[in-house]
Amino acid sequence: MMVRILSLLPMLCGLLCALIVILSLFGYQAPTTSSEAPIVPCPDGDEGCNVAMNLEDMEVPTAFALLDITLEIEWKEPERGWLGVVDASAAEECPPDSSTRLTTCTEEEITKYLIVGGPDNDGLMTFRLEPGEYRFVTGGYEGSGLSMQDVDMDASIHLDNYVEIVLAATSALLLLGAGEMAFPVRNLINRFRR
Repeated sequence: MMVRILSLLPMLCGLLCALIVILSLFGYQAPTTSSEAPIVPCPDGDEGCNVAMNLEDMEVPTAFALLDITLEIEWKEPERGWLGVVDASAAEECPPDSSTRLTTCTEEEITKYLIVGGPDNDGLMTFRLEPGEYRFVTGGYEGSGLSMQDVDMDASIHLDNYVEIVLAATSALLLLGAGEMAFPVRNLINRFRR
């Protein structure tokens, strides 16, 4: 009888792991956030258009490797300007001015640092956050003047697939172990033999 009572602990842990896996499969969809991003002016005839960069690094901690976080960013005027995400090391070669946030780099020079987005994008980019440091960049196309454009961002959060698999396996083993503790298979087989 005592073993059956003790079997509640692995059963509860197994159910908790299963609940976490089920919640992760549905995930969390953050509400859409809206903001404005500048369209960097680029007069006709310039040799490349300058790029603006945010001043602070966006640091993604190593622990986020356990999560699958996807950002979907959409901007409203893709024919006038573009957005992108670059590795934070781009700030060493193309440091942004502290007041205007403009860099001395053109869109061609910044492309080697681009992770997602950029001048060839169509107004929508999907960025999967992985551990590291990033910065957002923006630029305009030839002939565009200084203005702002609306940017909408959606985020979805799940456990990484490997974490879900490990939790599902752990849940199954804990539930099987709890069942074996409460109702040993050998006892059931012996009852049917009689």
